[in-house]
Amino acid sequence: MNITVVCIGKLKEKYWTNAIEEYSKRLSRYCTLSIDELKEEKLPDNASAAEEEAVKVAEGKNILKRIKKEAYVITLEIKGAQVSSEKLADKMSALGLEGKSEVIFVIGGSLGLSDEVSQRADFKLSFSAMTFPHQMMRVILLEQVYRAFKIMKNENYHK
Repeated sequence: MNITVVCIGKLKEKYWTNAIEEYSKRLSRYCTLSIDELKEEKLPDNASAAEEEAVKVAEGKNILKRIKKEAYVITLEIKGAQVSSEKLADKMSALGLEGKSEVIFVIGGSLGLSDEVSQRADFKLSFSAMTFPHQMMRVILLEQVYRAFKIMKNENYHK
């Protein structure tokens, strides 16, 4: 399975990059992983709602350019479905059985995802009703994808 994480912004702190490197290394046994970091659009101080929407739309256009037509797209959204680790493993296993070898996870920027990106999603996933920094979500997502593969392979992983 080919898994791509399309996300807005670059990781700056070493502790985030170290965590991403660790999970990328672990995942290399199970899938081909790529991370596509896209430019974060500049948002003026005290931005209006229209300016915020323009930033979301611009970031959304960049995200959509990176999504292959045949890819199965999972967006991370607060209003998405909350599933257990086991259910995520079931979902990924089912995708493999359906022949969906290209899975793209999308993490938006600080303002979230544009409507166009949300509409392109085949599945909307929520890790919580809370908001998290997108750098942290990248690490949490990779950990859960790794956990899903461990569950699918019936391999031990701490709970």
